[in-house]
Parts: sequence; C-alpha cells; structure tokens
Amino acid sequence: VIMAPKNPKKPNMDTHALWFDRKKYVTVNFMVQRPKDVQVDIQPDKMILCCKNETDDVYYNELHFYDKVQIYDSRERVYDRTINVLLRKLKPDCAWPRLQKDPAKPSWISVDFDNWRDWEHEEDDGKEEYDQYVDVSEFSALSNKIT
Repeated sequence: VIMAPKNPKKPNMDTHALWFDRKKYVTVNFMVQRPKDVQVDIQPDKMILCCKNETDDVYYNELHFYDKVQIYDSRERVYDRTINVLLRKLKPDCAWPRLQKDPAKPSWISVDFDNWRDWEHEEDDGKEEYDQYVDVSEFSALSNKIT
C-alpha cells in the first residue's frame, strides 16, 4: 500500500495526466520530468502513483476508475518524461466516457486527443498496444541483462 508522503515544507502535488480509451485498454500518461522512486499500485477500482521528479518534488495521484480493470494484465513503464500506465478493462468493448468515477473532472486530468479515436467499429484494437508494450518490456529486460 502506498501512503501519501507527509512533508510540511514540500506539499505533495498532482502530476498532470493525459489519457485515451481503446477497445480493451485505457492508457494514462503521467507527465513527470525524469521520474524516480516511482511506485504504482493498480487495484481493480483505483490506482495510486507516487514519485519524485528531477528536483525531488513529490507527486502523489490517486485515481478512482470509471470502471474496473484487470490488475494482473495492467502494467506501467517509466520513461524520461512520462510514466505510462496501460490498464486492461474488465469489460472490453465498453467505452469509458471519462477516466475517473466522479463526473467532476480534476484539473490534472486531460484527454489525449492526439491518440484518441473512435474504436467502436475496429476489429482487434488493443492488441497492437499490448504487443508493443510487451516487446519493449522484454527488450528492456534483455538489454538490462546484457549491460
């Protein structure tokens, strides 16, 4: 369980997140410059992200999902400027009109319009994102063993 860090001198901040919906997956990209000490806890109905950026600012986001996700088929990857979270929907083929359960939109969540598309008439959407994710993860693991 990830607890919100308490530091009266440096309050926790929400990091900005961009999200988009696909047939089988929801993708959330948390925008953090050079994230470190990254902790992600994905639960069926919510997720918690806690990390620091390059200047040791602490970010803490708690997100209650619009619908349930499969935790064992959901993953995260850390990049130089983002933390990418791939959430497998419990109910595929069910569009999420919003990312969070509460209809009031938090200021730190935005739709990723560059990646948004109407997927309802597509055949096998989601497999490509998942396969790409697995390929990159396996490549990263392999390259870590080589070096």
